[in-house]
Amino acid sequence: MARFWVVLAGAGFFLAFLVLHSRFCGSPILRKFAFQVSWRTKEILYRLDVGWPNHPEYFTGATFSVAVDSLSGSVYVAQRGDNIPKVLVFTEDGYFLRSWNYTVDTPHGIFAASTLHEQSVWITDVGSGSYGHTIKKYNSFGDLVQVLGTPGKKGTSLNPLQFDNPAELYVDDMGDIYIVDGDGGLNNRLIKLSQDFMMLWLHGERGTGPAQFNIPHSVTVDSAGRVWVADRGNKRIQVFDKDTGEWLGAWNSCFTEEGPSSVRFTPDGKYVIVAQLNLSRVLLVAAPPVGSIGKCSVISTIQLADEVLPHLLDVSGKTGAIYVAEIGAKQVQKYVPMESYFPSFTYS
Repeated sequence: MARFWVVLAGAGFFLAFLVLHSRFCGSPILRKFAFQVSWRTKEILYRLDVGWPNHPEYFTGATFSVAVDSLSGSVYVAQRGDNIPKVLVFTEDGYFLRSWNYTVDTPHGIFAASTLHEQSVWITDVGSGSYGHTIKKYNSFGDLVQVLGTPGKKGTSLNPLQFDNPAELYVDDMGDIYIVDGDGGLNNRLIKLSQDFMMLWLHGERGTGPAQFNIPHSVTVDSAGRVWVADRGNKRIQVFDKDTGEWLGAWNSCFTEEGPSSVRFTPDGKYVIVAQLNLSRVLLVAAPPVGSIGKCSVISTIQLADEVLPHLLDVSGKTGAIYVAEIGAKQVQKYVPMESYFPSFTYS
């Protein structure tokens, strides 16, 4: 027994030596090892809700996106497959409510934009059929309300408006719409439309420079009026002024292994939540203060199983729960915040 404790103490001393030596002596091998140790000991801010949803058998296709309507407590899931419902609706507690499939070809992104007067669900459709290459607005029961783009025809035109594989959109509290158009295909652009669908500003050039894109895949807006775009192909997040479209900066140091596929904020604005598809990883990054983008700093990591492939995610404004649409696992998983770090959230 004494020998066991001697060996354990020696191993602990050796690990501490490696970390200190790597930090002060600069050995690349030791530095890599120390990074792996520190990575695994980052703060744990979320845990998996293993019971959500109550009946996972309703997932019958590849789940590409998820949207949370915090006002109604509904969770919308968009999935792909033949002869299956394209949209599933659950409660935040995990109960299945309904499904619908009308006028949806191949869903990519989904967003719930509800007010006290209207519940709406927006879907980006990248299909090649008669409903494809459009962005569509539905009510909460799946009735089609509005179509943006030219159904069934991809293109680059702004008048009339055309899309080619529109990836995702975000609708802010004023009703303005931010669209990332370019999950492959002709376009690599960020478009802002007014609530009556008038063009307000545009960044639309493929490239690696500021305000240029290579597969802009996800978009969100923070409480400080900044637009955040997951520029997946360029392995970075770009940030813009909500009102003027001015480029404010970019983060790339956190995404050297793989670009971000999804970007959202926690309701308290403290963290940026980022999915990395092929690494099957979700990052929680410290959000910058107002007026400064600075450099990204990973605070916590949710490492998923291999080949889970987290594609797009959303966050509940009420509970802070993260819902992750996983292409490889063909499911949506829910992660709930640890109460010690988020004591103000309502848990469900």
